[in-house]
Amino acid sequence: MTSFRFIPVTRHPVLAPFVSRIHAVESGGRLPAGDRKLIVPNANFKLTLTWRNGIMADIGGKTFIQTENKLSLAGIIHTPVTLDSKEDAQTGTIIIEFNPLGVYRLFPLSFATLENQIVNLDDLIGPCAVELQKQLAEQDSVDLKLHMLQNFLIRRLDKADPDPVYDYCVRQIYESRGLITVAALEKKTGYSARWLHRKFSEHLGTGPKNFSEIIRFKHFYQAYSTGFKFQNPRDYLYDYYYDQSHFLRAFKRFTGFTPTELQNSLNELATMHYIS
Repeated sequence: MTSFRFIPVTRHPVLAPFVSRIHAVESGGRLPAGDRKLIVPNANFKLTLTWRNGIMADIGGKTFIQTENKLSLAGIIHTPVTLDSKEDAQTGTIIIEFNPLGVYRLFPLSFATLENQIVNLDDLIGPCAVELQKQLAEQDSVDLKLHMLQNFLIRRLDKADPDPVYDYCVRQIYESRGLITVAALEKKTGYSARWLHRKFSEHLGTGPKNFSEIIRFKHFYQAYSTGFKFQNPRDYLYDYYYDQSHFLRAFKRFTGFTPTELQNSLNELATMHYIS
């Protein structure tokens, strides 16, 4: 069995409001062919550096390959992703996850074009990414690579001003655990649903309704990943979904499977990547 090592990394205090978590992942090689290589959407954007080997990701039938010492940025993902190492050999990856409040402050991009996409960073921000990759490749120490990456992000914080209305709506969605409606956001902000959708598409890559659905499901998958049993769904599910069928449709949408199909085939990649 392939072993995984998840190493949590302390975020620089300046980055903490914008970066959800940083971790390094080491693995001994590819997963067995029968294992689920599943990454479930968690509403975070991911900046990834492969310092050893490379990784392959499949998003909705489209394959992305990241080679050694390259940086990539994943946009908002709302479909299941399968992930594995490029070669059946030792693999080392640094993953920096940005929350929806932070990514537009660090990367002033058109995020609608990144929906369900992983893109090489040099294709997005040009020569400065090429130079950064070169400098990272010259560092033998993972700690030095992490220090360099965090300093790079700190220098980018002045690239865009905060958007108070968008930030308020994102916080409302998080605080409601994805249950607040777009109509309620209209009432609270005084802006129309069309205006809010345009603002979310600009800063996030998807609308507030879809974002809320990801956050709502996130609460269930966190419980599911730690072994929660669904024999009595009424006690846990109906506060968030109309009925069990409504929940099962969401589960199939975000994982590609039913709870029964997936329950006995989760591996360390699928669980630790999501909850570590």
